[in-house]
Amino acid sequence: MKPPLLRQVAERDIETGFVHYLQEASVEIAQAFVGAVDAALHHIEQHPGTGSPRYGELFNTPGLRSWLVSRFPYMLFYVEHDTYLDVIRVLHQHSDIPVQLQSDPSDSAS
Repeated sequence: MKPPLLRQVAERDIETGFVHYLQEASVEIAQAFVGAVDAALHHIEQHPGTGSPRYGELFNTPGLRSWLVSRFPYMLFYVEHDTYLDVIRVLHQHSDIPVQLQSDPSDSAS
């Protein structure tokens, strides 16, 4: 098992999603979103190779994988390293993913 380490920008992505669901839906939905993100993180920790390499291939970024967050239109983007998983972003599927993935390139895992 390799622990997932979230970059600061990925943590902000989760917080933004939480606030969105809190304002637009309910406390329960916002909490369910965070729970679904936690479940997705647990999954990639257990099975890091199951994430799709599609975006890594599209953007010529070796090792970049994505994993869907169940029940919510979000995706985790991560790279597997020897001792940890670098969770780069947690993005809404309808956002401009190429632009979002290229923002904050100096942000490292926390």
